[in-house]
Amino acid sequence: MNWSEFCIHTTNEAIEPISNILHEAGASGVVIEDAEDLLKERPTTFGEMYELDPNDYPEEGVILKAYLPVNSFLGETVEQIKEAINQLLIYNIDLGMNKVSISEVNEEAWATAWKKYYKPVKISNKITITPTWEDYQPVSTDEIIIELDPGMAFGTGTHPTTVLSMQALESYIKPDQTVIDVGTGSGVLSIAAAKLGAKTVYAYDLDQVAVDSARINTKINQVQEQITVKQNNLLDDIAIIPDVIVANILAEIILRFEKEAFHLLKPGGIFIASGIISQKKTQVKEGLIAAGFTILDVNEMEDWVSITARKSE
Repeated sequence: MNWSEFCIHTTNEAIEPISNILHEAGASGVVIEDAEDLLKERPTTFGEMYELDPNDYPEEGVILKAYLPVNSFLGETVEQIKEAINQLLIYNIDLGMNKVSISEVNEEAWATAWKKYYKPVKISNKITITPTWEDYQPVSTDEIIIELDPGMAFGTGTHPTTVLSMQALESYIKPDQTVIDVGTGSGVLSIAAAKLGAKTVYAYDLDQVAVDSARINTKINQVQEQITVKQNNLLDDIAIIPDVIVANILAEIILRFEKEAFHLLKPGGIFIASGIISQKKTQVKEGLIAAGFTILDVNEMEDWVSITARKSE
């Protein structure tokens, strides 16, 4: 089978929403080429290894690549993707150059393109994310290994918003707790929560393709008995009372349900909100405080922010 490589030259702020659009259009995953990655001094706090080739990156901005099957509907699909991306301007998301290009690649080249971007990465004190095809061996007895296949879902689990979410989960999850993961995507945060000791995890996503992918990933990581994956819009009609809610989605979406999160959580419960571009940090903090939360932590990585808040006892 031949595949069409859909490339869009955009901004860091637009990575998450455009990735979601591409996934919903049938892409098996998204490659991110960020020019700033070549300029950053990278700490190796957790033993990370970086192999970056300047030829793979744009001179400025970000290029997102997704692979779509070549079929009779391809032209219509591409136009729908372009229209959905342009609709992001309504939410004041900077699209940058917003330049789209399309080329055709064969099956073998498509598979190779995925693997060269994806290596095991230790993203916190305990958690290492590795592709399913790598024979990675833990280096310590308490290391938690999460296996993902980027062909299954939204990405590799190593984007700053995901890393910040996992680090917060590692800090706040206690054994035998109940966790809700809003907008689960690949299910990686639910898997992390389960492996960190949560007794029960409920993973929700509005996209059925994401739900299917998350279920596959829970089985790969052998935590399917702890995690219930369902199609659902945010926290609509949810009666479960969790200890922790985690949401790695857009700031605008977080501010649609922060009051519901507050009322749903147990007294003393934790709300971890990520996917927040730095310019919208204050807006989200104020929204959480107005809902009744107390802010515990605000952590930043590159241009992204996670906010951890607590419901009063």
